[in-house]
Amino acid sequence: MNPATSAPAYGLWSLVVINSAVFIIFLYSFAKPRSPRDWRSFGAISAFLVALFTEMYGYPLTIYLLSGWLQSRYPNVNWFSHDAGHLLEMLFGWKANPHFGPFHLLSFVFIGGGFILLSNAWRVLYAAQKNHALATTGPYARIRHPQYVGFVLIMLGFLVQWPTILTLAMFPVLVFMYAHLARREEQEVGREFGEAYARYRARTPAFIPHLAIPRASP
Repeated sequence: MNPATSAPAYGLWSLVVINSAVFIIFLYSFAKPRSPRDWRSFGAISAFLVALFTEMYGYPLTIYLLSGWLQSRYPNVNWFSHDAGHLLEMLFGWKANPHFGPFHLLSFVFIGGGFILLSNAWRVLYAAQKNHALATTGPYARIRHPQYVGFVLIMLGFLVQWPTILTLAMFPVLVFMYAHLARREEQEVGREFGEAYARYRARTPAFIPHLAIPRASP
């Protein structure tokens, strides 16, 4: 049976609230925002998650807007079933359950990697802040802003799993916002740690790590 032939599964606003709350609380336990800047970055990804789950379980705006084109190209798919919301699996003709399709599995890699990166980065950052030191170990030995990269990986994973027009529009805006927050953060940390941060910044990329494993600083 085609995985997208089940009955429509939207208007489930209780699931919108429950899933949004669960993921936001789970994310909070990893990100642990403290400063106003932390709360802004956390609030942005929280809004992304609410928009995502609203379309996933509440009102499928993307499906409605694209329904004419989708129905003409794929007439045998019930586009108002829940499984059909996995657009990439449907568009690329994955015939099995979309929850086990390649895009869904890839999304788990991005989402899981993002949460792991956030968790590891927070432990290093918390210890550094407690000792009034510069965070340069763990994920911070590879990139200067692992927490922001973690947020982007999580958003990217959800986009691969359940793409919507709204979240696709939000994604570049939020990436730009995180890049702006990172620049402001670097200015503040640079003023606090001076030459030590200048040396760290010179050898450590901001967001994309070098392929080679960095040597420990003397």
